[in-house]
Amino acid sequence: MSHPFLFLCTAPLRSVAVATVLATSLLLVGCATAVPLTPAADATNVACANVIVHLPSTVADQASRETNAQATGAWGDPAAVLLHCGVSVPAPTTLPCLNINGIDWIEDDADAPTYRYTTYGRDPAIEIVIDSEAVSGSTALIDVANAVAYVPATGFCVGAEDVQLPTDGATTAP
Repeated sequence: MSHPFLFLCTAPLRSVAVATVLATSLLLVGCATAVPLTPAADATNVACANVIVHLPSTVADQASRETNAQATGAWGDPAAVLLHCGVSVPAPTTLPCLNINGIDWIEDDADAPTYRYTTYGRDPAIEIVIDSEAVSGSTALIDVANAVAYVPATGFCVGAEDVQLPTDGATTAP
């Protein structure tokens, strides 16, 4: 038979233990807040869902973070890599275009050291914003390439060297 005094002592201790565990859990959840992002206009596109479910758990050695918006991803604490699927498909541009692991990316360095990369020749388009002071842009693009490839390529970047010019001296009039 157990001693009644032990029951009285353990019941309050159990309550304190449960309260401590709950408080600790709430603190830990509070520390892991979602990265606040805004969904892109075409975030509900089914192709974006395929991309998001295939995103890696780490990008450029940064752990993934929860986000609060559909078709987005984030890595690092603070977030050093942000992804939005469903952004506007870019028109032809004079910005540099890089092909990394079969994915064409338009590079916008207007806000350097923060670089914005947008897929070219894929609909919906995917945008990745990278803090180049925290991570390597090329490493981040390589790490997400397999997931991005779930949006099929419908076009590709071309440069001046890819354009066929007339060789017979003929010109075309406007």
